Amino acid sequence: MAQIKVMATGAVETVVRLLGAEYEKASGNTLDLSFGTAGSVRARFESGEVPDLLVLSAPFIAALDKTGCFVPGSVTDLGRTVTGVAIKDGAPAPDISTPDAFKQAMLKAGSVSFTDPKAGGSSGTYFAGMLQKLGIADDIAKKAVPRNRGYQVAQAVADGVAEIGTTFISEMLPVKGVKIIGVLPGDLYFANTYTAAIPAGSAQRAAAESLLRTLTNPATRSRWTDAGLEAAFP
Repeated sequence: MAQIKVMATGAVETVVRLLGAEYEKASGNTLDLSFGTAGSVRARFESGEVPDLLVLSAPFIAALDKTGCFVPGSVTDLGRTVTGVAIKDGAPAPDISTPDAFKQAMLKAGSVSFTDPKAGGSSGTYFAGMLQKLGIADDIAKKAVPRNRGYQVAQAVADGVAEIGTTFISEMLPVKGVKIIGVLPGDLYFANTYTAAIPAGSAQRAAAESLLRTLTNPATRSRWTDAGLEAAFP
């Protein structure tokens, strides 16, 4: 039996762990799972660490694919998720129905949590740029509660450390004690597709292919939806 090394972004962690456990039982193979921000996972790969299956945001995979580092034909879209806004369960929900309402909600909040752009997260990188676009980056910096991972953002909200938090919905759903009140409104809306690929240096290519088939089995589409992602495969 094979051990398959998987390096993936946190946005797909819940569903990959779930389907991965079922794959292990059915195949007899074992999975060595490692999750992090898209930037940190890409950095590990580019520094020479070779998994059997790599899952990153679609633009990262596309850029890497141009270098010829993946098995031809293995690049496969998995799921798409959007950035949401969360508050502590039971707290009054601010109006975030329009970009201006969202801006005012950010300014009125006592503390705001989001993924730290320095950690390499896609959502955090986008959010930092959005704050600049809205002209409130300095205001939010004074009350920011940055976290390295999306689920940590949600946990900060659940624990009352942050009044409001924003990150990918798929990373907030597993955290108890938070309420997702919506997505970023209007032209602030942000979605990201996550894509898998088998590195050319994979030591378990056939096993990785079988795992990828399990992850993209049409019968699993509802499992992706339950995890806060829209399946990106047929």
